[in-house]
Amino acid sequence: MQPIVKLLDNILSRLFMVAITTVALTSCDGMIYDDEGDCAPYYKVKFRYDMNMKFADAFPNEVNSVTLYAVDAATGRVVWQNHESGERLKADGYEMDLPVDPGRYHLMAWCGDGHRTSFTVNDAEHIDDLHCRLNRDYETRAGQDNGAVSTTDLGRLYHGRENNLEMPAEQGTHYYNVNLTKNTNVIRVILQQLTGEKLDKDAFDFEITDVNGHLESDNSLRDDELITYRPWHVDNAVSNIIYGDYAPAADKRAVLAELTVSRLMLDGNPRLTVKKHDNGDVIFSVPLKPYCLAFKGEHYAGMDDQEFLDREDSYNMVFFLDEGMRWMNAYIYINSFKVVLQDVEL
Repeated sequence: MQPIVKLLDNILSRLFMVAITTVALTSCDGMIYDDEGDCAPYYKVKFRYDMNMKFADAFPNEVNSVTLYAVDAATGRVVWQNHESGERLKADGYEMDLPVDPGRYHLMAWCGDGHRTSFTVNDAEHIDDLHCRLNRDYETRAGQDNGAVSTTDLGRLYHGRENNLEMPAEQGTHYYNVNLTKNTNVIRVILQQLTGEKLDKDAFDFEITDVNGHLESDNSLRDDELITYRPWHVDNAVSNIIYGDYAPAADKRAVLAELTVSRLMLDGNPRLTVKKHDNGDVIFSVPLKPYCLAFKGEHYAGMDDQEFLDREDSYNMVFFLDEGMRWMNAYIYINSFKVVLQDVEL
């Protein structure tokens, strides 16, 4: 009798295990997810920065800080946010977990060390209030208020926003991409005198002015005051670029000024001005935007102008001076390319 009892117990145990397995498989539509261990949906976010002139993803090499916001698409309310930084962002295949309920969301990100150092992101509950403001000082010269100034090498700032993304209730892992745009630009201005004499780096004042220090959650410009950007580095430099019939020696001396500015926009009016330090006389004052777009040339003629301004984040501009410290304005060099100025508004 005992063998029969044991046989029945064995059969019942097997039937019980089959029943449990059947229930598990049925609840997951016949699939087992070993990495999660259950059938809940999982959402993960990847970041990509290929809005650059190399058209290659530079996120692991350039972006070292990320703050991501999940926003309810119906109400605009921020329902979740997370910040990550450091070496883990450089790891191959880096992704951020997004622990939200199924639904429809906007994903928005402020990234780069700049969004926590050179800029301040507004702490808000609604996406429209997640704007980012340049930290600035206020300068007074000769008893007059000269307004807002920025004199530092701004930390890199990136923005990303993807709207109306559906987070399904189906089990499994779902991936979403947030594409980034860089909002900081380095402008290097080189003054080269054609007489061969060494220029005094302290003889000039450089500035770029623009109303671009406050960015909305969609990365457009928010109403703001005029910002005056001043160099964070000025020094003597070497330049051997030939101007017309002038053929300078290889050790030609020049002055290099480096400035970092916030996002350049088509509807903005950034202006580069160089003055004599001793008396404030203007050597030249030119609109920066058409100069940057003049460098665009025929190679990128089919590219939208705003896209070009967003992709190019560094400009090296060489201006030539005669013996009287007057600007010789036939052409300049931008990123080693000769740009003839006859069609560029001054």
